[in-house]
Amino acid sequence: MTIAAELSPSPLALRPTCDDKNAKALRFIEEMTRNTDRVQERVLAEILSQNAQTEYLKRFQLNKATDRHTFKSKVPVVSELTNLGRNCSSGTSAGERKLMPTIREEMDRRQSLYSLLMPVMNHGIKSPSDPGGSEAETKTPSGLVARPVLTSYYKSEQFKNRPHDPYNVYTSPDEAILCPDSFQSMYTQMLCGLIMRHEVLRVGAVFASGLLRAIRFLQLNWEQLAHDISTGTLNPKITDPAITQRMAQILKPNPELANFITKECSGEDWEHIITRIWPNTKYLDVIVTGAMAQYIPTLDYYSGGLPLACTMYASSECYFGLNLNPICNPSDVSYTIMPNMGYFEFLPHDDSSSNSSSTLSRDSPPPLVDLADVEVGKSYELVLTGYSGLCRYRVGDVLQVTGFHNNAPQFRFVRRKNVLLSIDSDKTDESELQNAVENASVLLKEFNTSVVEYTSFADTKSIPGHYVIYWELLMKDSRHAPSGDVLEKCCLMMEESLNAVYRQGRVSDRSIGPLEIRVVKKGTFEELMDYAISRGASINQYKVPRCVTFTPITELLDSRVESVHFSPAEPHWTPERRG
Repeated sequence: MTIAAELSPSPLALRPTCDDKNAKALRFIEEMTRNTDRVQERVLAEILSQNAQTEYLKRFQLNKATDRHTFKSKVPVVSELTNLGRNCSSGTSAGERKLMPTIREEMDRRQSLYSLLMPVMNHGIKSPSDPGGSEAETKTPSGLVARPVLTSYYKSEQFKNRPHDPYNVYTSPDEAILCPDSFQSMYTQMLCGLIMRHEVLRVGAVFASGLLRAIRFLQLNWEQLAHDISTGTLNPKITDPAITQRMAQILKPNPELANFITKECSGEDWEHIITRIWPNTKYLDVIVTGAMAQYIPTLDYYSGGLPLACTMYASSECYFGLNLNPICNPSDVSYTIMPNMGYFEFLPHDDSSSNSSSTLSRDSPPPLVDLADVEVGKSYELVLTGYSGLCRYRVGDVLQVTGFHNNAPQFRFVRRKNVLLSIDSDKTDESELQNAVENASVLLKEFNTSVVEYTSFADTKSIPGHYVIYWELLMKDSRHAPSGDVLEKCCLMMEESLNAVYRQGRVSDRSIGPLEIRVVKKGTFEELMDYAISRGASINQYKVPRCVTFTPITELLDSRVESVHFSPAEPHWTPERRG
């Protein structure tokens, strides 16, 4: 297979290309972003016309009106869904499985957005590895099919009959992607990736955590994988008929490759393992914004600092837009919302005020802002009206406007809108907790140790209650592990990084006890994922919950604790710094 000479770090939609297909795609992006408000008006009219006879919209008596004013004055903003009446996709952003309606036509829309990714990357990077996998579907009480959003895409005719696209050339055969058994799917995809190691130019997963799970899978299964490659026989645990038939065409004895894999994987040193096994890899295609940013140091460790491409902003509810500068620094990632994907409104968000998180009633219409009218520097919560039936649905993502591409705003993903931890009047959200973990992690660097996973819970059994943080550590040299004193300092550093209300509760009000870090055994968070999947979570969309309250989960974590550490002193706080 061929490979492009280089990847350009500049915004590619602004440059011409000699490839007709790429040029057409880039012109489409330009057209959509120049006419943002007009496209939004058309999209809303299409959605309201298409869904006019649904039970939900009929209750608001729109009387065939499709204009914005009537829609906004009669249809309320909602944050929960009940009684879904179509096929459903599931998402897990808040740690709990939720169902979203979807329709066949939505797959065409999502496929069209996928088709824009390669032109934006500007050069043809072929043969990416590990697109993910399909998972088991269930049914709602009313008999509707419910499946993870990626499974919906992989099982669609759009995926099965997809036209040739360099961005969608995988080492993984379709039979492996579509297999609902997560082990068989992952094993086969990894096996094919190893067999075609010199053809892999991009390694990726939806989330950074998913790619790290794939590396962990290789650590646990490399011996059997090497055996299969050496002998040309397939692991007997792989029983899916479609996979076994397909692998019979792919798998041939290759002792030389098997010896190479054994040499690379048998030692304790896994630094740069991605480029050692897949030497032609040009970048990692993973989401590392928001809570996923914590995985960047670990990804750099395994990849040798390969570029991290965040290409698309998407969720179970809708595919929203693209990063027009995909090989930028992860901290600079901004997504351009494509106005043809849905009708978007924005609820102004102010972290210092409770107004943005209050319940929005139909009697008091929310001060929502249209896509073309958001302001640079301000933060908003995204509200979606989609073709699949969602109407004025609060997605729960907090976005900050960083600029515009033509007339289309560009957003930085800030965080999910939720409060993770609270003991008293304190409220610690996901971004605050992540920032505290990152600051504390600095103290571990001199020991070549990093935090690879974490979660938390508010322990209110003790008086006063206190924050408990579970850490899983990656140590390059176990003989030079951080001491108990260092981990206690990490506790204090986390407390110093939290907001003034928390520190006031610790120092002045005495309503919060010292923060506690519980270090768990290696592989604990993989067990946590396995448990979540056994209860119906999606392996492709699974994200470690940053706060846990479910007793079986806390019991699992506590059973894997190796050491416990408390903050040795109070964090700094004075009345002058209040708020």
